[in-house]
Amino acid sequence: MTNYRPISLLSVFVKILEKLIYSRVMNFLKKYSVLYKYQFGFRKGYSTSLALIDVIDTINMSLDSNEYVVGIFCDLQKAFDTVNHEILLTKLNYYGIRGTLFDWFTDYLTDRKQFTTINGANSRHNTIPCGVPQGSVLGPLLFLLYVNDMPNSVPGTDIRLFADDTNIFFHACKIADMRINANAALDNLCDWFLANKMSFNKDKTSFMFFDHKRKSSSDDIDISLDNVRLSREGSYKYLGVVIDEKLMWEEHIDHVINKIKKIYWHIL
Repeated sequence: MTNYRPISLLSVFVKILEKLIYSRVMNFLKKYSVLYKYQFGFRKGYSTSLALIDVIDTINMSLDSNEYVVGIFCDLQKAFDTVNHEILLTKLNYYGIRGTLFDWFTDYLTDRKQFTTINGANSRHNTIPCGVPQGSVLGPLLFLLYVNDMPNSVPGTDIRLFADDTNIFFHACKIADMRINANAALDNLCDWFLANKMSFNKDKTSFMFFDHKRKSSSDDIDISLDNVRLSREGSYKYLGVVIDEKLMWEEHIDHVINKIKKIYWHIL
């Protein structure tokens, strides 16, 4: 049951209205460069390909400088459904969305209701106390604004966002320094999540250690999130591409081949 989430079914009129509001707000955000520059999700001119290229280039540049690299791949728990409306409205006001438009967003988020239909039977209508409307035009933009200040909690780190996909990269010449920096940054990030009433899925959050040029002892890498030790992965599927710790791409090639075989098994 926890995998089910509400989808907003909107009328044509509402979709047109939301697109008009979206266009005006996005033009304002672009004009004043409000959105975090490494947020690659739900933005025109950004894509998964651009995010992947940026991440791989960041890793390779550090490795070419004879540094170790650790990538932490964070999984957020029901990110879109846990957006606090009061905090979101405070952030909208901070970013310059005020006056009549702010009142419109307040009304837009307030007193929304949902119900479930199963085999023709309807549940009672319940008020949605938090979350952005999924399936709406404005929902993704509101989420981007909600997490826009997250990188401020971990200054000096390479944090990359693709909507709710949060990935942090640390690099240093010494493994011990990298471990200290990583754990300190994650402590700060936990404070941000606590203040914004969001949470990690600790079972699905893991890290990778990149070092494709030197043979090193990395057994002492111990990275924890909220006192829970993270598991180390040899590979991770990031935005549809399998990245391995040696950046050899063999696992991704096998992954693609297996997908092709499932589609064209009758030909192969």
